[in-house]
Amino acid sequence: MDTADLEARRARFDTIVRGVVEPLRRFLARRTDPATADDVLGDTLLVLWRRYDELPAEPLPFAYGVARLCLANAERGARRQRRLAGRIATVDPPREAPDPVGDDRLAEAMASLSADDGELLRLWAWEQLTPAEIATVLDVTINAAAIRLHRARGRLRELLRKIDAVDGHEEANEGRRP
Repeated sequence: MDTADLEARRARFDTIVRGVVEPLRRFLARRTDPATADDVLGDTLLVLWRRYDELPAEPLPFAYGVARLCLANAERGARRQRRLAGRIATVDPPREAPDPVGDDRLAEAMASLSADDGELLRLWAWEQLTPAEIATVLDVTINAAAIRLHRARGRLRELLRKIDAVDGHEEANEGRRP
């Protein structure tokens, strides 16, 4: 196929897409959730491009048929995924997030940390990764991972001290009459 034929093909396909995208979007929106509708629309357009030579003069009904089949494939895939997740949960049930020391104050301190610090500490403590392995997970240098881990551990230590100080203060007041 020469360049002129390819350009003519693209131009016709662009025209077809402009004519079918919105009707297909509405068609799919009435049948599934927005994320699945977007995925199926993309799949439908890909099939239309691949089957370009089969497109009739009026492509919308053909496009509806393709979208319906793509949606059926997406729904089958989602059902398979749910069944597989159910089987995995039966064979290897998900574990509760480990509570390293069974300490409510640690859970409170971890909840107070930033999401990045919490993830870094979980990778280190729960997954038992080294700074080099954490660097790979986070796509940073080993030095950056080590520094971030050191700082996160310091912030956790400080939060635990504050929690202990509050607990200590409350304990010192126990037994006193108001």
